[in-house]
Amino acid sequence: MSNYAIGVDIGGTNTKFGIVDREGKILEQGRMLTNAHDTVQGFIGDLYEFLLPMIEKIGGISQFAGIGIGAPNGNYYTGNIEHAANLKWKGIVPLASMLQEKFGMRVKLTNDANAAAAGEQQYGCAKGMKDFITITLGTGVGSGIFINGKIVLGHDGFAGELGHTIIRPGGRLHKGTGIRGPLEAYASETGVRETALEMLEQQPTLPSMLRDIEPADLTSEKVYECAIEGDKIALEIFQFTGQILGEALANFVMFSSPEAIVLFGGLTKAGDLILNPTREAMEANLVQVFKNKVKLVFSNLKEADAAILGASALVWEED
Repeated sequence: MSNYAIGVDIGGTNTKFGIVDREGKILEQGRMLTNAHDTVQGFIGDLYEFLLPMIEKIGGISQFAGIGIGAPNGNYYTGNIEHAANLKWKGIVPLASMLQEKFGMRVKLTNDANAAAAGEQQYGCAKGMKDFITITLGTGVGSGIFINGKIVLGHDGFAGELGHTIIRPGGRLHKGTGIRGPLEAYASETGVRETALEMLEQQPTLPSMLRDIEPADLTSEKVYECAIEGDKIALEIFQFTGQILGEALANFVMFSSPEAIVLFGGLTKAGDLILNPTREAMEANLVQVFKNKVKLVFSNLKEADAAILGASALVWEED
């Protein structure tokens, strides 16, 4: 039996990779620039050079169950990356088959949010759960949905884009998609920044430490720092963000009745400032049969490791 898997997380800037055992221990890891090459062939060549010494150190390819990849617009069914906006490789890239040929082992690929959900089920706080949702609150809002122990993929492999669901019809413009009022425009790090700028403009006479920060330097982290100092507008920003996120989560709960919703990503560093208003709004918008049943928790996986663990978890799915 093969006891090791390779996890590869492809981001717009960096690609992280590592060797993981069945218990979720990362034995070797590294990173490289994703867009250092104009061609995917150059990327694969670099990845091979980095991983080969790690593979040999563990005992060679025969020790491995395969490679799992989390990538933007990764399609589980086809093994392709399809029209990823933040990668240099345009169009449809058959990455899984190209890596399979290069490494001589099976390759599983999905989008980065689904990989994170697989990691939570294999190694994290959703271990043993059959029905749960992971929501990543980062630059955008990613999500992975498990129902009856299986990740929801849809007929084409792209199901589960909860960040693009409309939560405020006709609301804030999402600059990337041109759609108004989606969850991602509010409950992401980018959304928190937008909310801060709007509230500062709407309440020009209310004193706030946020006014001392140049708009270009304003981040969700800076909003958090001001909030823990008791800044009124900063606290209001998290209250507003939690309200919108909680309403959206109530919709998701009533659709798939998960045992838990696991929150992950940069925005969760705000702790109870985001968790409490989110939970309150979620419960307030659930019908009686769903109330007080769903655990709302932060991921317990280390952020630095989660992407590699999530990608590697894809490999064990069929074992």
